[in-house]
Amino acid sequence: MDSADIVIVGTGHGGAQAAIALRQQGHEGSIVLVGRDAVPPYERPPLSKEYLAGDKPFERILIRPEKFWADKDITLRLGQGVTEIDWMAHEIALMDGSRIGYRKLIWAGGGDPRRLPCPGANLHGVFYVRDKRDADAMMTAIKGGAKRAVVIGGGYIGLEAAAVLRKLGVEVTLVEAQSRLLARVAGEELSDFYAAEHRSHGVDIRLGANVQEISETDGQASGVLLESGETLECDMVVAGIGIIPSVAPLIAAGAAGSNGVDVDVYCRTTLDDIYAIGDCAAHANDFADSAVIRLESVQNAHDMANTTARAIMGDKQPYHALPWFWSNQYDLKLQTVGLSLDYDETILRGDPAARKFSIIYLKEGRPIAFDCVNAMKDYVQGRKLLENGIQSADKALLADPETPLKELL
Repeated sequence: MDSADIVIVGTGHGGAQAAIALRQQGHEGSIVLVGRDAVPPYERPPLSKEYLAGDKPFERILIRPEKFWADKDITLRLGQGVTEIDWMAHEIALMDGSRIGYRKLIWAGGGDPRRLPCPGANLHGVFYVRDKRDADAMMTAIKGGAKRAVVIGGGYIGLEAAAVLRKLGVEVTLVEAQSRLLARVAGEELSDFYAAEHRSHGVDIRLGANVQEISETDGQASGVLLESGETLECDMVVAGIGIIPSVAPLIAAGAAGSNGVDVDVYCRTTLDDIYAIGDCAAHANDFADSAVIRLESVQNAHDMANTTARAIMGDKQPYHALPWFWSNQYDLKLQTVGLSLDYDETILRGDPAARKFSIIYLKEGRPIAFDCVNAMKDYVQGRKLLENGIQSADKALLADPETPLKELL
């Protein structure tokens, strides 16, 4: 049986950064990086943006050049998922039947796309944007003549995919079950702005619409039947309705967790010598009033990886990172900082008609998050306000785009 000082499961941002950080922290022992992808670690966000659009070749979204991993003596075990964890024996089992022993295990398994809960969800021509194979399959379909797409899900993945498909000349109908876009992550002002933006680019948006079935022609998805009885004819379906945390082997081994796997301030699970980071790690977040949440972001994966590497190397520093996110759609760059959970008031700063504005989320008068559209200065300075723990601010000054946010520090 193979063995390594540290085994990292998952080759996304979290797993790759954990390996990099361990070497940067001076770890000299063996590191094995195990991943289901058959290719070296690469960035995920461009899959629904620049990579799908053809603006970036795969080589440009690699987290590090392939040679880097060998140079740093980090072994890649690609095309392999983990089927079992024996935490008492400190071993994992892989899909090919092999086993790897470890001293420390870092789980960066991320998540799997949530599948459509309707007949036809697995037809040819139904796509889920989660890895390179998904994006490549969509590109193949478009090059093969697909001209009409139904995008299911009005979150960031769905909206980004819709924007790219329109850029590629594909007709797009977007279906969202909620009464507005981005309902789970943003306020109404931002929802309305992006709905208008997508409609101006020709996207047909159906709100409050539920999918009943994906219809087929000769085994190929050819339409989306809504509960209203209407059928949206199409050549391809793109589903972006969230992820399911990939933690089954951890939970089966006895780790605590319901929505993902539970970790403490050092990213340790309840199983000895096993850490978990990134999308699948449920943690008490300082910027959500200590609510236990999962964060699906590059920032979270990266910072948790650094926290874990430091803890393993004996430099324990509790996880305390301000969340941030971004989304590129058309010529709009949305930058979000903070968490708008349980906000009770919003302030509009700037003019959406000018396509440069920010929305500030307040909770009991305290700024807790900023959504900044083409407003880099607001993002940078708003981030400073949150990092400094601002407890209150003059609402008139917050709303005045002529008043730099840094003056409120």
